[in-house]
Amino acid sequence: MIPAMNVTRQYQSIKEELDNAALSVLHSGQYILGKTVEDFENAFADYCGVKYAVGVGNGSDALVMALKACGIKPGDEVITSAMSYIATAEAIAAVGAIPVFVDCTKDTYLLDPIEAEKKITSRTKAIIPVHLYGQCADMDMVNEIARKHGLKVIEDAAQAAGADYKGKKAGSLSDAGCISFFPTKNLGGAGDGGMIITNDTSIYRQCRALRVHGSGLDGMYTYGLKNKIDFLGENIDFYGNLPKYYNFVNGYNSRLDAIQAAILNVKLHYLDEWNERRRSIADYYDTGIVNPLVKKPQVLKYNVPIYYVYVLAVENRDGFRKYLEDNGIKSGVYFPVPFHLQKVFEHLGYKKGDMPNAEFVSGHTLVLPMFPELEQEEIDRVISTVNNWKGE
Repeated sequence: MIPAMNVTRQYQSIKEELDNAALSVLHSGQYILGKTVEDFENAFADYCGVKYAVGVGNGSDALVMALKACGIKPGDEVITSAMSYIATAEAIAAVGAIPVFVDCTKDTYLLDPIEAEKKITSRTKAIIPVHLYGQCADMDMVNEIARKHGLKVIEDAAQAAGADYKGKKAGSLSDAGCISFFPTKNLGGAGDGGMIITNDTSIYRQCRALRVHGSGLDGMYTYGLKNKIDFLGENIDFYGNLPKYYNFVNGYNSRLDAIQAAILNVKLHYLDEWNERRRSIADYYDTGIVNPLVKKPQVLKYNVPIYYVYVLAVENRDGFRKYLEDNGIKSGVYFPVPFHLQKVFEHLGYKKGDMPNAEFVSGHTLVLPMFPELEQEEIDRVISTVNNWKGE
């Protein structure tokens, strides 16, 4: 069986480096934050071309903290695409804001900026474009709309570590970008992990406070912003106690573990190589798949995608998926229910037919095997099997 994703092959390819990195953390006794995390934050910020990076517990927490650092409050409206993983919308709800869903485009399945602008009201405070499947949304248009209406922009780049948009990295194109290091991601850890990247010092300091219970100097800074008072600077007297025991705002316990940072710092050196291999596999699929019954992914001309997944659209998705399985090929569905039809958001009053493109994607797409360690024989077998599909 050819798997849709496989993390063990990647581990085996750089096993000694990863083992040594993990063991070095275990030997150090420094498991929470510390130099290992700082080193990875600095390396990742440099890779993305931004000033700051804040390692957090996961990509979902990254979105929540970025929203709070951007000043999103209960009752505010935040616009996002109806087509994404639940964490995007869940984060909006988690800070007490109201998610406002817009349809994706028909060709790329990314947030439609024209539809987004139509949904802006006096309560709208931010837009979260989703770089779905490893391709960046139309950030020029999103940012232009945001500037016109005085909105914050937070990129959900969970699936897009290393993707390029007009020469800039995903996550660096807005007020803040949020990355996931879930194990199957292009840059994946050995457990949960996430990152907030930004060029904004205020967002950076607030996120640093929020990830550790709103404590310490960054907590005091955040308290000053919230209460419109001058920050007291570095001269706060903690009376010989640890700053973490002085809490100024409500925050979270969401820190990137040092052992994850060590693993990710090793993998970061390989990320561009792995992403290039994914593009090479996508090229094989693009060229080799000629079956008119399937629709291949569309890429915006100014994007360099990283193909977190390779998505096909087909009329009889369930039949096609069973056909692939019967022929020894695993596939996946990303994602079977758009936000506006999820039960958790039924109180928002959306109904079937409101987002036709997102509904099409949820009902007619699946992903083919896609990971850098796919062998050529496997790629050829996937292509041949897809081309032999008769539509039954």
